[in-house]
Amino acid sequence: MSFRAGYLIHADEARDQLDWNPEWSRRARGFACYAAIRSLGRQGLQDLVERCCAHAERLVTGTGALPGAEILSGPRLNQGLVRFRAADGAHDDRTDAVIARIQGEGTTWFGGTTWNGVRAMRVSVLNWRTTERDVERATAAVRAALSHH
Repeated sequence: MSFRAGYLIHADEARDQLDWNPEWSRRARGFACYAAIRSLGRQGLQDLVERCCAHAERLVTGTGALPGAEILSGPRLNQGLVRFRAADGAHDDRTDAVIARIQGEGTTWFGGTTWNGVRAMRVSVLNWRTTERDVERATAAVRAALSHH
């Protein structure tokens, strides 16, 4: 089974391990969702979605307001796109370099994607355990990555 998206990182080798991961091919993937709905109930599920959306909005607007950053899309629901401008006009290269620095630092993980022909950092909040403090730490990690030229 194979799955491709602009924000997924794939290996250059002949056998990409992502395609052989049981997570992508196992049955009953909907069971975890069913269990969450049964456990949380309607209001709990609504609170979880609203919290993820609020965190994403803060994260997209917070990182997009940093010097040299630009919001390309969003925040919409639980995600948005931000890119980073370069003085020499090589915005795609700078965006990829900033993403690599963020990933290398290890506080948070944002993936890159191509949207309307330009490189962007994909901001997405999916985890029910994400807190306001996590959003602050992630924004600080982006700020730190931007300060390294």
